[in-house]
Amino acid sequence: MKDLLTAPFMVEMIRTTANMYAHGWDERNGGNISLLLDEGEVREYLDTGKVIRNIPTGFAAPELDGRYFLVTGTGKYFKNVQYAPEVNLGVVRLTDGGQTAALLWGYADGGQFTSEFPAHMMSHVARLAVDAQNRVVMHCHPANLLAMTYVHTLDEREFTRTLWQMCTECIVVFPDGVNVLPWMLCGTNEIGEATAEKMKTARLVVWSQHGIYGAGKDLDETFGLIETAEKAAEIYMKIAYLPRINTITDEQMHLLEQRFGVKGREGYLD
Repeated sequence: MKDLLTAPFMVEMIRTTANMYAHGWDERNGGNISLLLDEGEVREYLDTGKVIRNIPTGFAAPELDGRYFLVTGTGKYFKNVQYAPEVNLGVVRLTDGGQTAALLWGYADGGQFTSEFPAHMMSHVARLAVDAQNRVVMHCHPANLLAMTYVHTLDEREFTRTLWQMCTECIVVFPDGVNVLPWMLCGTNEIGEATAEKMKTARLVVWSQHGIYGAGKDLDETFGLIETAEKAAEIYMKIAYLPRINTITDEQMHLLEQRFGVKGREGYLD
């Protein structure tokens, strides 16, 4: 059996967590990632019949029964993943209609998956129903997007339009826009359900005064999705107090739609 630490999905997860920490998005134990794995690729590296222990999830997700996930651990620092992956990451298989996570590898210090596990799994269900290729859910705390939720209206159309106007590439990268939740208590099924509902119409969901959730087909794409939105928010925060003399117009964004074969969210452009 192959060494799990050499698996492409493991190598990319370690690289991504280190990069997110370096970007300042995941201070201390902030942030979490879950990656949906194919059973076939898991079997190359693990004996899927050997369960280390079973962990109750506290929710039901029958749509994910039998599915495998690589998930960051609760209370773990992204900066440490590269040095001790078996302590900071875990591979689990959901069973009992999603109510139990069978641990196959990881959380070697007796820990478990992130406290945001319900929000992740509910978001996976929502995104897979929209696009079967969306296999990643990523949560982090980018400073400028957080700052923006303090000074900008939380109206989703206006929030999205502002970000689209900051960088030419934005409408190309996230034409489905950005959905926004008001402040909610984190780590609960309630915020998981609310996030999953928002994930039905956009791959980016901002948690006001907290962070952002992103979904995509792989770690690279999802990282880039959040990175683009955060860059736009950074520009906005630098100019928000200044008179705006120029902007990217709706007419110009329609040109971008035509050039790159995308369609901005219905009703978000004039």
